[in-house]
Amino acid sequence: MAQHILIVDDEESIVTLLKYNIEQAGFTTEVAYTGKEALEKANEQTFDLIVLDVMLPEMDGMEVCKQMRQKQVQTPILMLTAKDDEFDKVLGLELGADDYLTKPFSPREVVARIKAILRRVTYHSNSTEEERECFKIADLMVYPEQYEATVKGEGLILTPKEFELLLYLTRNKGRVLSRDQLLSAVWNYDFVGDTRIVDVHISHLREKIEPDTKKPVYIKTIRGLGYKMEDPSKDA
Repeated sequence: MAQHILIVDDEESIVTLLKYNIEQAGFTTEVAYTGKEALEKANEQTFDLIVLDVMLPEMDGMEVCKQMRQKQVQTPILMLTAKDDEFDKVLGLELGADDYLTKPFSPREVVARIKAILRRVTYHSNSTEEERECFKIADLMVYPEQYEATVKGEGLILTPKEFELLLYLTRNKGRVLSRDQLLSAVWNYDFVGDTRIVDVHISHLREKIEPDTKKPVYIKTIRGLGYKMEDPSKDA
């Protein structure tokens, strides 16, 4: 069954362009022209990914993204913005978007980003409990096949990008990883040195896994170098 994409934009020409190219790539699409309509459709249907414009009538894309994440809708979101401003990009990511593109953009790049995001969030739901690969660090458990993670047995609500970052850090426990390394490994393409994106996602992860975000015991900042995942149980 083809994967289902929700396109949210109030410009008819852009919707037509996106719809044609996304469907040509083998996806099915649904369209919303306002933020309110996007929320309603996201609540009524299941989508594999949402292409969400920032500048929308009734409710902007930032607020749509925020409300979806507050309602635990974890569908991957690719944000489109006409504002080539770092603040807007970072804010979108802080609110839970998985990726962003600045207008004007190439339809081919939109499709490429969609495919990259969906590849990262694809998991094998048929694997049995015995088959589940698991990484354990103290009270943190990460299950790559299920895109699941727990702390002290409680499930974590993570966006796909947050999970990918957590998994990469976990798999490389004890290694110092630079922001550029994390950008390359997790985002899979060049963000032209926009390493603030990494910092934003590290901050989100700490809020969800650390007992005290001011004194992190899992994800340590290595000043001037990057980040390192450590096992706090070894220091106990």
